[in-house]
Amino acid sequence: MKVQTPVKLSPEEVAFVRGLVMYEDAEILALNKPAGLSSQGGRGQVHTLDELLWAFAKPGKARPRLIHRLDRDTSGVILTAKTKPAAGFLGKALMARRFAKTYLAIVTPGAPEPKGGRIEQALRRDETGREAYMRPCPPDHPDAELAVSRYRTLKHTDGAALLELDPETGRMHQLRVHLAHIGRPIAGDARYGGALVVGGQPVPRLMLHATALKFPHPGGGEKRLEAPPPADFAGLVAALGLV
Repeated sequence: MKVQTPVKLSPEEVAFVRGLVMYEDAEILALNKPAGLSSQGGRGQVHTLDELLWAFAKPGKARPRLIHRLDRDTSGVILTAKTKPAAGFLGKALMARRFAKTYLAIVTPGAPEPKGGRIEQALRRDETGREAYMRPCPPDHPDAELAVSRYRTLKHTDGAALLELDPETGRMHQLRVHLAHIGRPIAGDARYGGALVVGGQPVPRLMLHATALKFPHPGGGEKRLEAPPPADFAGLVAALGLV
């Protein structure tokens, strides 16, 4: 079995990651990840969230294990397991689609038509140099992966809309590609055609926030965690009149 090598963290890094904790008990640890922090494997970044989790490791013990990921520029709820049995339980629950994830996104231009619905569009991975993209493709494509997302318009103007999103599957960049596919790319998503200025307002980053996560708890029952949108997201929502 591969032995984990602890990552040495500065006092500032320890304080930073501890400040992200939104829920903790004996088996799980949930954090409110800020945009700009890679979950794992980030390039050109001193430490990823996975490495920062060493701040919670007991002497001689492993760090908490990430159960799922968020894109680097997506903010919001991310779940870890503090014990090996909890990690196994949650990993199986995730594979069985027993997790319910809810996101908020700002899209342009205006609300999609219809204003709520289900997007079932297969995706395939496309690697260009060191970059990986997901592309819509026919369901019978040899590399096709089933991808299903639900959306609901919460508020809208002529130029932008605030959507609530529920992915039924968990493909890479799924929500971003699905929304671009229906002509409503997420604001700030330069990779998939998102606007960088909306209503005269500069878009600071990808406007996608993981606002809630519901899942079976390893100790029994269900747990729902919610993370309010951060200041940059909430500020753009207000500036665009989407409150």
